[in-house]
Amino acid sequence: MDIDPSGSGSWRFAQCFGDKGEVDDITEGPCTHSDRLSGSTDPHRLDAAADIISTVEFDATGNYLATGDKGGRVVLFERNESKRGCEYKFYTEFQSHEPEFDYLKSLEIEEKINKIKWCRRQNTAHFLLSTNDKTIKLWKIFEKSIRVVSESNHLDGHRALPPPSLVSHLKLPRMQPQDNIIAAVPRKVYANAHAYHIHSISVNSDQETYISADDLRINLWNLGISDQSFNIVDIKPVNMEELTEVITAAEFHPQQCNLFMYSSSKSNIKLADMRDSALCDRHAKCFEEEEDPTSRSFFSEIISSISDVKFSHDGRYILSRDYLSLKIWDINMESRPVKTIPIHDHLRGKLCDLYENDCIFDKFECVWSGDDKHVLTGSYHNFFRIFDTDSPNDVVLQADKSAFKAKKIGAPAGKNGLKNGPRPGGLRDAMQTDTLDFNKKILHASWHPRENTIAIAATNNLFLYSAA
Repeated sequence: MDIDPSGSGSWRFAQCFGDKGEVDDITEGPCTHSDRLSGSTDPHRLDAAADIISTVEFDATGNYLATGDKGGRVVLFERNESKRGCEYKFYTEFQSHEPEFDYLKSLEIEEKINKIKWCRRQNTAHFLLSTNDKTIKLWKIFEKSIRVVSESNHLDGHRALPPPSLVSHLKLPRMQPQDNIIAAVPRKVYANAHAYHIHSISVNSDQETYISADDLRINLWNLGISDQSFNIVDIKPVNMEELTEVITAAEFHPQQCNLFMYSSSKSNIKLADMRDSALCDRHAKCFEEEEDPTSRSFFSEIISSISDVKFSHDGRYILSRDYLSLKIWDINMESRPVKTIPIHDHLRGKLCDLYENDCIFDKFECVWSGDDKHVLTGSYHNFFRIFDTDSPNDVVLQADKSAFKAKKIGAPAGKNGLKNGPRPGGLRDAMQTDTLDFNKKILHASWHPRENTIAIAATNNLFLYSAA
């Protein structure tokens, strides 16, 4: 399916799972994350901050979608085959992480899910990795049949029976399937390997190993071994006062199992080859653009820090996101990106304010489309943008509740796919106004690997859009 990049009218709002009491545009049912996203109600879950979605990820087939939240829960959705188009329904949820306390360092360890990564499916069960700041878990999700005793010597289903008077009256207990449930079991727990907060995990193309990264180190794990990992990158200085940069993201090459990359707060991306040495501190390539000295300011180092990096699906290009821009790099050219896309140029004059309210430290993610022809990233006021990699065209959309509320009162669809929404030019102009809500931000998104469907996390709401 091709996207018409000339305007946002080529995209349509498809689905929303969000605040309890809202309405799912597709199912017409209560659209409630976990108790919100799944529709269940837990009287013990009263903290709205726990429902804020912190990661979202499609699996390799696109038939399943996972979200994690600040409350440590993982909610899974599966494709609704009974509906036309790419629509999803609640599959299962489970508590992945609980709050902990490090008594040695007197530190609280949050239950917030930082990342979820699916393992490629080998059988009827699903496997996925989830991590908080310190502990990674491998979960197995599978359908399980519940069996019950269908015959008993003591009960007939309603009342107690007298003891059998003859041996021949004894009944042999029989097990009969009663119901199927979806179970989630932690198969492996990978703990105690990171001194700092884990911000990235990436499964290798060999489906046997994965990497986990914190601010100063990257570890290599075997999926089947939970008590041992190999430190393959260590940038921690002997004297912490000499610390000048931290690792911000890491990812394996999608096809070559010996290659991985990691980005840093110094605006560079290093490509490492595990065949060179056991410790990959000496990179094979470094992608870095020289800074213009005339534009340097107090905020230069902060806004140039790379918050996310992604390989294209064919492994030829690298997509990086810093605070103000997206950059596309050719893996064969280290000196400069092949394309730089400004995202927040209109915020350059507001950097002081953004520094004061800590928004300048927001970590925006970036994603490739399944065919590598488009890229997506988020912005403030729940705006997000889709760019054509071969042209200057872009699409501006807003993850807004009016997209599904208006349908209930019969309002007409705007050209941008949002009900009662402004036209595409209006959305683009709206991004540059002084009324932006910096508490509403699109940090996390995922693109269906085979279709033009995107999942957008907006606070505790999950929006899905499809190309019309």
